Amino acid sequence: MNRMVEGGQVSDAVAVERALAGDADAFRVLVERHSRNLFRLAHRMSGNRHDAEEIVQEAFLRAYQKLRQFESRANFGTWVYRIAANCAIDRLRKQRNQDARREDDSANEESGATSGLQKHPDTRPTPERAAASVELRMKIEQALAGLSAAERAAFVMRHWEGRGIEEIAGVLRLKPSAAKNTVFRAVQKLRQALEVYAMKRGGVRAGAMDAALGAAPGTDG
Repeated sequence: MNRMVEGGQVSDAVAVERALAGDADAFRVLVERHSRNLFRLAHRMSGNRHDAEEIVQEAFLRAYQKLRQFESRANFGTWVYRIAANCAIDRLRKQRNQDARREDDSANEESGATSGLQKHPDTRPTPERAAASVELRMKIEQALAGLSAAERAAFVMRHWEGRGIEEIAGVLRLKPSAAKNTVFRAVQKLRQALEVYAMKRGGVRAGAMDAALGAAPGTDG
């Protein structure tokens, strides 16, 4: 009675109905169907696999807990994607607050100020022998670390995920015009942060930076 249809895929709407009726396999189908997209977003937002996996788990847990609030006429993939984006934003904000507290504690204990980039251990300087494109990607990650959670979400969703302004506005709980401004502000901050690097390299053109900013960072594997 509760078994999924064999030899074919049921729609998300049917899977949601069965999950609400108590069919655990039905919700598992939804997890398997949408986890890849959620992980890609979470990885691009967090910058590391461990946090991305926890964000995905939290997103599906929230989705399951709020499943009765889901409107069957809506798109489940879009709905759970927005939940994941909000989980990522919450996590980034929490980490930023924790980093700020740690910085304050360190400042009280030591007179030497630490660099703003040192609070992100994954953003190490690239060895000189690395390819310029790889180094540029790392510089972009450092620049992303300087954005607010909302700015990073807006940039990732727009330029790496290809999401529309309306959807970004829904996630950030902003008017479309404000969401568009957030995307623009994020891009401007990233470009400014990369100007010093471009001047150092000399041969890095604005077009190359724009291409790197708009390219996916290769987190799908």
